[in-house]
Amino acid sequence: MRRAPKARMEPVPPGSPMGFEPLLEAHDLVQQFEVRLQGGISGGVVQAVSNVSLSIGRGETVALVGESGSGKSTFARSIIQSPPPKSGQVWFLGEDLTQLRRRGLMNARRQLQMVFQDPFASLNPEWRVRQIVEEPLVGYGVGTRADRRKRVDEVLNLVGLNPQTFARRRPSQLSGGQCQRVAIARALTLDPALIICDEAVSALDVIVQAQILNLFEKLRAELGLSYLFVSHDLALVRQVSDRVAVMHLGEIVEVASAEDLYRAPAHPYTLALLESSPSTDPAAPRRPVVTIKGDPPSPLNPPSGCRFRTRCPMAQDKCAEERPRLTAISAGHQVACHFPIHGDPKERDLG
Repeated sequence: MRRAPKARMEPVPPGSPMGFEPLLEAHDLVQQFEVRLQGGISGGVVQAVSNVSLSIGRGETVALVGESGSGKSTFARSIIQSPPPKSGQVWFLGEDLTQLRRRGLMNARRQLQMVFQDPFASLNPEWRVRQIVEEPLVGYGVGTRADRRKRVDEVLNLVGLNPQTFARRRPSQLSGGQCQRVAIARALTLDPALIICDEAVSALDVIVQAQILNLFEKLRAELGLSYLFVSHDLALVRQVSDRVAVMHLGEIVEVASAEDLYRAPAHPYTLALLESSPSTDPAAPRRPVVTIKGDPPSPLNPPSGCRFRTRCPMAQDKCAEERPRLTAISAGHQVACHFPIHGDPKERDLG
């Protein structure tokens, strides 16, 4: 049985959803890693996540998108305290996960599950499907053997795998899509409130991606799940997201409803990501591929002020002198930019 949440001790972070009861609230998370060179000499500190705040409501899907190396997966792992962030708070079901230790954290993680990118690497190749899906139940000491067997059959049916056909198979006997369904079933066995999907469909082909995304939506409707959907592909997450947060070099630069963000992005980085994504509409006119000029700055030595300014065609002196803060430009739409895009972004010359 899920415990009743305690009274929240902190204010709701920026970008909190309207109409959703808060489930998870991350406040000013910082994650850094020291680089060690040969001989134990310090090579600097990687600023992977820098003062990031984000909330997820009950029954809501939030997508966290950005280029590879932007800090998305590190932020997701910091939420589940693997490893714990250097500073900040993560309020989940009324408890600050950063203050929990061992058994307390283990109990909290029962309601907070993760689905990883590579479905083959995330499953034990020596175990059969039934063992893999049953593992969380065994680890938490849930039910009798008969109870666990019944629960495994339930979740396998939920994800579209017939237990009579698949329960005794090993991962090597499954397709990539079937392996990911097993991983999702394993995440569902403990009846979690939130599932973090870390590039959960990027290793699958397009048809299987669509099937798994439809499965996520089906499970959300049936079970009332919430998702944090980590992806580098803005076009991919459009169909499943209520809100989208865009991350660049360890910072969130824009948060908006999916409808607002795709219709009128306000940050030049968001627009560049959208313009570089191929259209999924076969009737849409072909347009030239837009790329972001220059290489991403190193997280070991990020630029002063706005971290996107070295690649931004709209950058001015202020961008180097002052770090932009997330600021509301309309209801539910926030952007961290000194010179946000207004109106129809297609009318702006960002080349």
